[in-house]
Amino acid sequence: MDSLHSGVPDHSWLGSPIDARPLFAREHAALMDTLRGLSPADWGKEAVPGWTVRDVAAHLLGDFYGRLGRDRDGHRGGPAFAPGETLEAFIHRINQEWVNALSRVSPAALTDTLGLIGPQVARFFEAADPRAPSLGVSWAGVDPAPMWLDSARDFTEFWTHRQQIRHAVGQETDPEPQPLALVLDTFMRALPHTLRDVAAPVGTRIRVQIDGPAGGTWTVTAAEEHWTLATAPSTSRPTPTARTSPTSTSPTSPVSPTSATSPVSPTTPAALVRLDAETAWRLCTRGIAPDTALARADTEGDRELAAAACRIVSIIH
Repeated sequence: MDSLHSGVPDHSWLGSPIDARPLFAREHAALMDTLRGLSPADWGKEAVPGWTVRDVAAHLLGDFYGRLGRDRDGHRGGPAFAPGETLEAFIHRINQEWVNALSRVSPAALTDTLGLIGPQVARFFEAADPRAPSLGVSWAGVDPAPMWLDSARDFTEFWTHRQQIRHAVGQETDPEPQPLALVLDTFMRALPHTLRDVAAPVGTRIRVQIDGPAGGTWTVTAAEEHWTLATAPSTSRPTPTARTSPTSTSPTSPVSPTSATSPVSPTTPAALVRLDAETAWRLCTRGIAPDTALARADTEGDRELAAAACRIVSIIH
């Protein structure tokens, strides 16, 4: 997938670039509001299987330190892969090691430290070049990934962990549409990789529609060698097109996560999957199983292709 002309990696199959940079500071402020509103008992409640609210907060602090140390400060220390260890196993192991090491840190101290380090992470992303090569995003099938995808991926992780904390203490998902729209748009970039082993004639389309103010429409098209979210160029012959959700923006344009995007082609897709936003983000983070999401979805067309799209995973699992 390299450009034949410039030697610059071609990431057009991932869809239009996403600009998460302006939302990191707001997301961090929302996290701090959530943590400061917790009762002492809340910190011990289970947020995800095996981890309490305190553990998730500790994990977030590890993510913050890792990003600053590696990408801002050029620090190359830290754990290494064990012989034969997969990426997924490595990530899970080092995450657990970090949480275990911070078990002696109190919720108050965690909150104070997150409050100190979080704004530095936001400033790092705000200053980042969205076109620069960065960490791979395994669930999108790209390594190295452009910074715009890497940073959007981190935004989705921060947002998702905050929702897990909210749910643990009896709160619903944050209804604010702008960050959720960006999260959903980022998660949908996993569609081409999700479908990598699904054989279909060139031009076959699967459309995913997410309802609500944070929703949008994404069309993934079978190309000769892979599936793509790329918007087809205007030509004299109609060709498959794709539309990302309204959160997609150019990394060089003024930041506007609700800016307009290319219109959807009127061509009927081979399969349509229509989900509500809550089901969609929980599916992408494995909060619900694919079969559950498919049962909740409104589908049209090829049921097997719809089921394949519902196997989407937008996290390392």
